[in-house]
Amino acid sequence: MGYQIRAIGPETVRSLLETDDAGRPPRLSVDEAGGSPLRCCLSRARPGERIALVSYAPLRRWAAETGADPGPYDELGPIFLHAGGCPGPGSGPGWPQAHRGPRVLRAYAAAGHILEGRHLAAGADAETALKELLDDPEVAVVHVRAVAFGCFQFEVRRA
Repeated sequence: MGYQIRAIGPETVRSLLETDDAGRPPRLSVDEAGGSPLRCCLSRARPGERIALVSYAPLRRWAAETGADPGPYDELGPIFLHAGGCPGPGSGPGWPQAHRGPRVLRAYAAAGHILEGRHLAAGADAETALKELLDDPEVAVVHVRAVAFGCFQFEVRRA
């Protein structure tokens, strides 16, 4: 079974750069050192690149698209985006190199409730863990999050 790693799409990025999911304007800055994990292209900001910090509700947006009800699982958290144009995700298959490392995988049912969570230690085989979750027919979507801050990284769906 294949899967699709999904960055935040251009239309959603445009919307978030006007007003984020908390109803606030983005916080714009220049990433002087580079390295901020960008959710619009699943890469890291280059030194000197303009970025935006916004609040994002990934499960709420997925639920609006699919008709699910996230109920109490609806979360809002910070993410980084390109502040201007974005080339979009690279064309390489598999787990984005810029988002490797310790992660948490959260599997959600089509109805919107959480089914399972998995911790991926540094060096863990992310693709195998993801395949195991998606082998469960109840799993509709998986959210990948950072361990240290809990920030949303990207979404995974079956291909």
